Amino acid sequence: MKDAHGRTIDYLRISLTDRCNFRCIYCMPDEGVAQLSHSDILRMEEIERLVAVAAKLGVRKIRLTGGEPLVRKGVVGLVEKISATEGIDNVSITTNGVLLPSMVDDLKAAGLSRVNISLDTLDEEQFKMITRCGQLETTMAGIEAALSAGLDPVKINCVAVKSLNQDFLGFAKMTIDRPLHVRFIEYMPVGKSAGADGTGWGKRDVIPSEELLGIINQRAVAEGMEPLQPAGEKRPEGWGPARYFQFPGAKGTVGFISPLSRHFCGECNRLRLTAEGKVRPCLFSDEEYDVREALRNGSDADVEAVLLAALGAKPDEHHNKVGTERRMSQIGG
Repeated sequence: MKDAHGRTIDYLRISLTDRCNFRCIYCMPDEGVAQLSHSDILRMEEIERLVAVAAKLGVRKIRLTGGEPLVRKGVVGLVEKISATEGIDNVSITTNGVLLPSMVDDLKAAGLSRVNISLDTLDEEQFKMITRCGQLETTMAGIEAALSAGLDPVKINCVAVKSLNQDFLGFAKMTIDRPLHVRFIEYMPVGKSAGADGTGWGKRDVIPSEELLGIINQRAVAEGMEPLQPAGEKRPEGWGPARYFQFPGAKGTVGFISPLSRHFCGECNRLRLTAEGKVRPCLFSDEEYDVREALRNGSDADVEAVLLAALGAKPDEHHNKVGTERRMSQIGG
């Protein structure tokens, strides 16, 4: 599939649920969001059908997100069905890792190829503050479970926020002895009340990736380490927009995702599907296309028409838009 700007669109991110076992402060309010009813969210068989239609159009890669996708009943079976869909080459999941120890073997057997685990701090108290109800050890156990199961690559997503004073070098060191791929993501003020939703964060909390790379290298050199170097061909397999670096001799890599300071809109290859069946052409856009109606009352041609309409509406770039009507937990990231 080609959009109006000539970009190949072969990647679909699917939110399975708006529910989560965390309440991360940049994702949802303390009380959570008004949850969708069971009848509002897409059924598993509807998701399977949509993936089959999308695959015929040229989608090759599927990522399952949430909320927290692993809280959705039937997720293992869905991974198995999607993995067996003709044309789909890869199925991955973005998760907070809490449920991985009990599910990762079944997920891998079902066809899960890779996993991204969200982790924004290595400090236990700060972890509790960010997630409001989580424990650092549970996510760390999820990382270990993913490595032990042989998922490859295992990526760690860390949102960099100036106000948090995170241990960025500590994160980068995680890549030295184990095949972990840590990616630092510039904080994106997403949601109607971005910057005023209890976090107090805003555009001033964005740490440009080049600045963050300099911070890590400065701290590394101060500890007698060699600085990060471009990873070259040692980059992990995947389809993300990160620029990858590596400590000499390290088993993993350190990546930087720069949606604001060095936006990658010209290379965008994705559409997004919300849990209730809205196709979003762009993370930073509030424009949505309802595919649930077509899935429940229409033909495959009707479903295809909705996907193509969303494809045609993909903007050239986000034009530094800040804030959206939906929060991140309602979009799927």
